[in-house]
Amino acid sequence: MRIATRGSALALTQARWVADRLGGAELVGASSDGEPGDKSRFVRGVERALLAGEAEIGVHSAKDLPGEMPDGLEIAGVPEREDPADAWIGIGTSLDDVPEGARVGTAALRRGAQLLAARPDLRVEELHGNVDTRLRKLEQGNLDAIVLAAAGLRRLDRENEIGFRLPVEQMCPAPGQGALALQVRADDERSGDAAAAVNDLKAMRELTAERTVVALLGATCNTPLGAHARVEGGRLTIDAFVGLPDGSEWLRDRLEASAEEPSLAGAELTQRLLGAGAREILDRAESLGA
Repeated sequence: MRIATRGSALALTQARWVADRLGGAELVGASSDGEPGDKSRFVRGVERALLAGEAEIGVHSAKDLPGEMPDGLEIAGVPEREDPADAWIGIGTSLDDVPEGARVGTAALRRGAQLLAARPDLRVEELHGNVDTRLRKLEQGNLDAIVLAAAGLRRLDRENEIGFRLPVEQMCPAPGQGALALQVRADDERSGDAAAAVNDLKAMRELTAERTVVALLGATCNTPLGAHARVEGGRLTIDAFVGLPDGSEWLRDRLEASAEEPSLAGAELTQRLLGAGAREILDRAESLGA
């Protein structure tokens, strides 16, 4: 079995974790060199390797996967989910405790919008790079804090860097954050069975609900959208956030439903968001980023 993966430290760590659970697998590096566009270019490199027959399973950070994927590919497994929260690294012990005017680094419009919705005084500055690069920029003293996914820090054994986790009421996570998606060719039954063997039903249901919101809203990697589902017993609770990048206008909603119908829960929440004006907000957010 061959696993296609990006070459970053986090991607390789995640792919090795999956390989261990599959009983061993060869890792195949998927290049994104020369690919245009946003972070979805990293996804395309893995997908290209799958479609070319260079690997049987692709391992993705689920939050990077667009709502639609190429014909012939499908998600066959979602292993047990890691902590989906966003983590604050830097000064302060809670968002309310952070000094006025603090400089916060993030590349995500979703994070910036929610930070400014809660604290309009913060100075949100664009910050790109992998986890190590972002932490290094914080250490250099040009920023007071940065916001990263807790899952990535845990997987890289950097959890001790976390100052505090942002509650979902302040920072609704990205759809799929903390989850891994195992992608296979739809006609490859053997690989599909292997991925399904490490599937966690709870994680799959949560991801399904969140991805339904992404698909129905036509969201992209650059959409200020948060969607976070939690399955407890037979119930599923899903939170969502949409807003303008400057935090001046936003919507939040929460829905409880049966865990057995995650797509239906995601669709119902999306309809409620649309009824409250989410389409207009997201269209304006897109025009501002154009």
